[in-house]
Amino acid sequence: MPTLKVTIGERDRLDRRTRSRIKAAQEGDNFEDVQPRLNFESYDQLNRLLNPKNLELLEAISEHEPASIREAADLVDRDYKQVHRNLSELADIGVLEFEGGGSGKAKTPKLVYDGLEIDIPFTGSNGTTSTAAP
Repeated sequence: MPTLKVTIGERDRLDRRTRSRIKAAQEGDNFEDVQPRLNFESYDQLNRLLNPKNLELLEAISEHEPASIREAADLVDRDYKQVHRNLSELADIGVLEFEGGGSGKAKTPKLVYDGLEIDIPFTGSNGTTSTAAP
């Protein structure tokens, strides 16, 4: 599984990068180095992913591979409804997906990526950009 690069407020830079990569692809370049990216417009949106309860769930799923949402809830010792809401939110963001779930079968949460790489650029008063990545 690839690592997901998470960024914030980089829409213009990502748009320029995408356009240049499309042009290069049209010219026949190969892109084996492609890293999936998820860009958030604000810190509030980023918090949806990085809140401690979501990170705890992602870690539990990675370590224990629960077969159902209920099993994931038991792993983190939380209410099923809360965990279902958090996992649905993570699926909406694109960090995990559900397998199964049809005809009364349990939905199995599965990670889409093996980790997150956080890239948050800070623009200083002098107009330069530095990057913080934990």
